[in-house]
Amino acid sequence: MNEEIFKAYDVRGVYPSEIDERAVGYISKAYVAVVKPKKVVIGRDVRTSGQSLLEAAKQALTEAGTDVVDIGVITTDMLYFAVAHYGFDGGIGITASHNPSEYNGLKMVRSEARPVSMDSGLAGIRDLTAKNDFKKAVKVGKIEELDILDDYIKKLLIFVDKELITNKKIVANPNFGAAGKVVERLASELNFEIVKLNFEENGKFPKGRPDPLLAENRKETTELIKKVGADFGVAWDADADRCFFFDETGAFVDGYYEAALLSQIVLDKYPGGKIIHDPRLIWATQDLVKEAGGIPLINKVGHSFIKERMRREEAVFGGENSGHFYFKDFYYCDNGMIPFLLMLQRLCETGKQMSELVNPLRQNYPVSGEINFTVTDQQAKLGEIKEKYNDAMIGTIDGISVTYPDWRFNVRTSNTEPLLRLNVEARTKDLVDQKVAELTAIIED
Repeated sequence: MNEEIFKAYDVRGVYPSEIDERAVGYISKAYVAVVKPKKVVIGRDVRTSGQSLLEAAKQALTEAGTDVVDIGVITTDMLYFAVAHYGFDGGIGITASHNPSEYNGLKMVRSEARPVSMDSGLAGIRDLTAKNDFKKAVKVGKIEELDILDDYIKKLLIFVDKELITNKKIVANPNFGAAGKVVERLASELNFEIVKLNFEENGKFPKGRPDPLLAENRKETTELIKKVGADFGVAWDADADRCFFFDETGAFVDGYYEAALLSQIVLDKYPGGKIIHDPRLIWATQDLVKEAGGIPLINKVGHSFIKERMRREEAVFGGENSGHFYFKDFYYCDNGMIPFLLMLQRLCETGKQMSELVNPLRQNYPVSGEINFTVTDQQAKLGEIKEKYNDAMIGTIDGISVTYPDWRFNVRTSNTEPLLRLNVEARTKDLVDQKVAELTAIIED
């Protein structure tokens, strides 16, 4: 077995060369040994290899004595919902998120949809999988099927007031993933019109990697918004746990600005609430949270770290610049549909266009966008950068955050690749560009 498929938060690799049915079976048995569940939920995304891997996992789970509830083709947040809402002991999603079609993997959770990551059980699962020494259960588990879509839709609808949703025309792009059927059901319950793009579930992802963060993947959404005169656009990655917006001009809305705006929306319901955000870009989120009477708290990047901190602080919302948004009212989990619904309602109740909400942030909080550098000795380069800017205020919550009065940056190592990831923000766009050039020269030297 290739141990490199075990990432910081999940298991992911190329099918079938790096991950196959046999590996998934071993991992599933190791999951049972570590988590010790009596009954687990299992589902998959739309990938063509998904069904055979799902069957391998089901067989392994039942052989290990665990009862299995098969919920079929789902989004990742539907897995979280099923585990927490019905009170199951855990769950496994067969998914590789936004990776290309040849990839597949597993996302695993415990009861209450608590994550299984390297710091909370995944390392043990990896080690047991490598040993492949599993005892056969005395009693084989049972398999049942469950359609959760109706209950999931009911859960989503608690986040909005139906009466406030007036007719909006929305370009929606699920990137051939399972989000399409959820959006269709929401449109049947609420007053908005969908202009469909890439709605048919297709695990081959015929237009390439299903990731809206890639600039080349945004063009057709932008063009369709302009063509049909949509009020705004929204796109999801393949497993729909991330959500991205486009304004009425077709311009992409940075995840940083999404997090800041959503923070204020959630604080309308929870005045004085705590908001968790990551250290990559912070000024807009901190200012808007404080303006709304909330308490901003910086935390390390990564869904397991964000969720743990949210539970500990009883925070009402968490936002990452990558497009992951977490809600106390959704079991402290990330969800890609709730941001869409909250933003839709905000536009309806204010009568504003998306650009009217976003442009002040674009103007007052210019950013570089995340820039990735391939670096062999990442720690040495981080040390060099820290020494170079030792006259600044330096934070080390995740990588290095360097802050001056008129500009700041965060540079951190990737959890999965030999990369340094750089984010710069400043009081002016010219200063952002100047400092990006300065830092690029240092990192590439």
